[in-house]
Amino acid sequence: MQRLMLKRHRIALTLSRRRPHATFASRSSGYSVAHCLSLSCAGSNYFQQAFLHWGKSMSPNKELWEKGDFTRIAVCMRESGEEIVESLAIRAGLKVLDLGCGDGTTAIPAAKLGADVLGVDIARNLVEAGARRAHELGLTNIRFQEGDASDLVDLQDESFDLVVSIFGAMFAPRPFDVAREMVRVTRSGGRIVMGNWIPNDPTLVAQILKVSAAYSPPPPDGFVSPMTWGVEANVIERFAATGVSPESVSFQKDTCVFKFPHPPSELVDTFRRYYGPTMNAFAAAGQSGRADNLLSELETLFQSQNVSSGADTTMIPATFLRVTVSV
Repeated sequence: MQRLMLKRHRIALTLSRRRPHATFASRSSGYSVAHCLSLSCAGSNYFQQAFLHWGKSMSPNKELWEKGDFTRIAVCMRESGEEIVESLAIRAGLKVLDLGCGDGTTAIPAAKLGADVLGVDIARNLVEAGARRAHELGLTNIRFQEGDASDLVDLQDESFDLVVSIFGAMFAPRPFDVAREMVRVTRSGGRIVMGNWIPNDPTLVAQILKVSAAYSPPPPDGFVSPMTWGVEANVIERFAATGVSPESVSFQKDTCVFKFPHPPSELVDTFRRYYGPTMNAFAAAGQSGRADNLLSELETLFQSQNVSSGADTTMIPATFLRVTVSV
């Protein structure tokens, strides 16, 4: 109990010392608004709208991630999800939180290894899809529920041995609150592992986001690009605000491989039709009569990044920043 009280005091004290604008990466990390645009993600037009309506909604990203059908994208990432989980030294009985879990790309492999898993996602349709997958697999040691990564109101302090968020919590709009919540629910001696896309990386996802941003309006002042989670200095700053020392945060480059049983052009079409941010990027491009240009750029990108030896299959690696925090 004493250790828990000390942890709460540490978080409260460091947050009270935070600079007034530290919530906004464009200000706290030296990014100008123009530079935030260069880092902004696909469908940034939606993220701007979400930001502007922040005060009107407790879940500003909910509409985005319930749009389309992200499970169509997630199925391409299953093997990489399993490989990530296998590297986490998960054992039977370990209490694991998967934050921004989608339909269970990493949560379900963790449960298969015997962990007691809770998957939390802001999108109801993805929570329902994850629960269906777990039921079909006969897994009883995993459950899914809706939740906001920046305000895990239903979760108690020090509830988990391991908090995992692979391309999930990075999309929440208040990064300092996200870091605080992840630390709060992790027990002392536990770990936090994030997978975050890297801005301006030459591989697939960063380039999708960069291309798509060029077809969307510039973000408003104070907009926080999700891609700022792929910058080491930002990650250190956000966890330092919770009292975690820089020495307790480590980084490594890792790879997620998108595997798709059809040509690259069909994978582009899948992103266009089912992935919320890309859907919004095409909507913005369509308003300016440039949807065909966006499609052409993405098809060229996917084709150039495809390393599959098969003429009618797609295999594209994408680099991300793996963050490990010792709490």
